[in-house]
Order: sequence, then structure tokens, then C-alpha cells
Amino acid sequence: MLRRQSARESAARTYARALPIVPVRARGMTIEGADGQRYLDCLSGAGTLALGHNHPVVLEAIRSVLDSGAPLHVLDLATPVKDAFTTELFRTLPPAFADRARIQFCGPAGTDAVEAALKLVRTATGREGLLAFTGAYHGMTAGALEASGGARDVRVTRLPYPQDYRCPFGIGGPDGAELAARWTENLLDDSKSGVPDPAAMILEPVQGEGGVLPAPDAWLRRMRDITAARGIPLIADEVQTGVGRTGAFWAVEHSGIVPDVLVLSKAIGGSLPLAVVVYHDDLDVWPPGAHAGTFRGNQLAMAAGAATLAYVRENRLAERAATLGARMLTGLRSLAVDHPCVGDVRGRGLMLGLELVDLERAQPAPPTRHLDSLTPPPTYGPTTDPAGPPKAPQYQHPHPHRHNHPQRHQPHSLPDTRPHPPAPELAAAVQRECLRRGLIVELGGRHSSVVRLLPPLTITDEQATAVLDRLADALTAAERSHRRTTDGRLAPDHP
Repeated sequence: MLRRQSARESAARTYARALPIVPVRARGMTIEGADGQRYLDCLSGAGTLALGHNHPVVLEAIRSVLDSGAPLHVLDLATPVKDAFTTELFRTLPPAFADRARIQFCGPAGTDAVEAALKLVRTATGREGLLAFTGAYHGMTAGALEASGGARDVRVTRLPYPQDYRCPFGIGGPDGAELAARWTENLLDDSKSGVPDPAAMILEPVQGEGGVLPAPDAWLRRMRDITAARGIPLIADEVQTGVGRTGAFWAVEHSGIVPDVLVLSKAIGGSLPLAVVVYHDDLDVWPPGAHAGTFRGNQLAMAAGAATLAYVRENRLAERAATLGARMLTGLRSLAVDHPCVGDVRGRGLMLGLELVDLERAQPAPPTRHLDSLTPPPTYGPTTDPAGPPKAPQYQHPHPHRHNHPQRHQPHSLPDTRPHPPAPELAAAVQRECLRRGLIVELGGRHSSVVRLLPPLTITDEQATAVLDRLADALTAAERSHRRTTDGRLAPDHP
């Protein structure tokens, strides 16, 4: 089957390359392959499986629809199944948002919901510009790709997303987030910034594909204040963070903000394809048919989704994710003490990541900044020298190890806090070693050097311990193999 897949499917396939397994059975957090190997699944359908595989309440909800004789395909017509899903979804939303919310059912993928959200705000505001963030990921269709971190589009203004480990300003923490907020304010208020009038700002409360980067709560509140003061709708992309994943039912609840638009998919369908946009009724100005989709009325997904939402709410699984996620984060940080290749550990709830770094490859020194054309060189008092005119003493740089030549400019006061370079090859080796030990993990981040953990919200304490143990073993094996390979000798498992 793997050979036929490789021969028949496109070169764009992704997970199948890194995870050469053939799942045949699954329950909860466990997948069984065709070869009989069992795996703990910390991928969870890229965050889709809030309750894990084939949870009994999900299966029962699907069977009840199948056994009832209800239609399975109804476009956007009203049905009891759809009404139950919408009612349960609105019950979970922050009250200040739900009281004046409208819902649009889209095509079945999260990227379809992003497209609908962008079309909605552009219609409502009459503006075309968009504010998005470095490292973002919003989907694979054209408009969603425009808003994602690797795109190039003149209508999209790219803003710095705050992070501590690789802070774009080199300082991290609250100060780095404050500088990111001020940068945003300056661009919007500078009439010569070249920023097109924005129809909206779109952001992820935790960047998943960007490397598991939780947005600071204070920064999120600043973004809400900045957009509200300027009449810019705020879109929160909760496709991956929603339904309890981060330790709150919706990740925006950590900061207390109320966005204008919520983009939802993945877990809301209970493992089946479903995507919606929920938005403030002031934006509900598009005409009938302005956005549609043949498969927006997926009855089985709505039944599975309503059951999932209710189960997470009634069993307080968001709180469970916060508690167990904090415990796993502590365990990962303890693991990092024994593995220097782990440059950073971060996450929120059960959305966790380890960034792996290359300790052998030095980070290049910052380039010399000759500021002679911008600021005059420092002036010093004249010296008495009978051999010639007054001379200024040569300036000695306070960090001579960074430069091999005299400096004539004034030094900046910013600390050089750059971490080691990322290690994507090592991360891929860790993923392979995890798979050999029966653990499925995902890679992400700017350089695919972040090992990501997205276990289901139903993960047990024992399974959490097993995940950490297998990951520790995989790190040890991958480090040993990576060192031998980079030293020029064959790794033990090299063919």
C-alpha cells in the first residue's frame, strides 16, 4: 500500500512522507498499523480529534443520524441536526460574543472558513487591505495563503508576531511584545507607511504551524484595542486552538478579548469535515449567495460536532487540558535540562512544542553597522601631539569577540540574545525515532525544527507519562545518530 501510494499520489503529499504507516484501527489515543504496531497519536489529525479516535459519544451521534433515515446532504436547509449543532456551539461561545453573533456554514475545511471571513470583512468595510502576522498559517487556498507567513501579496501588511525565543527585536518578554504593538500602531497611524486601508486584522491566539507560539494575553488585548479604536474588524483564527485545546474552550478567552469574527473548523466537526465563521451581526451585510458551498450542510459532521462540543463542555476537558498541559510542559522542561539540543519548550494547554537547535553551528555575528552617514562619529577632546594635528583616540568596542576590526561607530545598547540556529535535520530524526518507539508527533515552526505535541483532550496521566518517556528516548537516540553523522561517520542505523 505504501508503494502504491508513492506511485499514485502527488508530490505534494506531506504526512505520508514522514509517517510511513498504514493505520487500520484506532481508539482514543491509540492507532494500530497494518503491521500490528501500536502508536500513541500526538498528532490527532492536526488537532481535529479533540476526543481522540472513535470516541463512543461521537460514534453514537453518527449512528443515530444514520439509523433515523434523516437526509445526509441538504445544502444549507434547516434540519434538527443542524439546529442542535448551532445551539450547542453558541452555548460554548463567550456570552458577549454569542449575544449578537451570526453563523455562516462554509465548505468543509478551515481554509474555506478563512476565505469566507476575508470576503465578509471586505464586503462590510469596502476595504481591501489585510493585516496579518509573520509565521501565520491560515490554510492552502489563495486568500488564506495570502494571509499566511510565507506569502507575498501587496494587499497584506505583515506585522511582527511576538515570541520570546526568537524575538524579532532581540529582547523577548513583555518588552518585545510592547515593541511589536508599537510597530503596529505606528504603521497604521503613519500616513506615509504605505499600508493599504485594512479590512481586518487576522491572527492566531497560538501559532501552531508557526512553531507553537502562544500570543501574550496583554499583547492580544492591545491588538483588540488598536483595531477597535480604528474601526478594523479583528478575526481570530481558532481552527486549531478551539474546543478546549489551549486550556480554555476558546483561546481568546485567556486574554478576555471579544473578536469580531471567529474562524472555526477541525475539532468542531467531531473528526468529520465541518467549518464555520461566527461573526458580529454588524458585519452581516453580504447578499444571499455571496458565499456558499455544496458540502456546507454535512449532517454527520454536525451530529458528531454537537456531541463533541457537549462532551468537552460537560466534562470540563478544557480545564483538564490546562492542568495536564502544565504538567507536561514541566516534564518537557525537565527533559530539556538533559538535552541541550532542546533550545526552547513552550505551549499552552495540550498544544506543546520543543524547538531543537544546532549546537555545533555557530550563529553568525551581527553585521557591522557603519553609522557615519547617519550620526557623526564620537567627539573627544584634542590631544597634544607634536607630530601632527589633534587626533581622537581609537574607540574600543566593548564586545571585541564579535568583531575583528576597530569600530568607529557608537555601539547600540541592545543585547545579543540570538539563540542557536534551528536544527531541522535533528527534528526529523527525532520524529523518526519517536515513530520507531510507537509515538506519532508532528514537526512545525519556521524551519521545521519544532517537535509538536497535539494529544487528544482525553489523554490519561499514564499516557502523558508514556509520551514523555518515549520522547526522551527518541531524543537520546537522535542526538547520538546526529552527532555521528555530522562528525562524518555513519550513524549506527545508516544503511
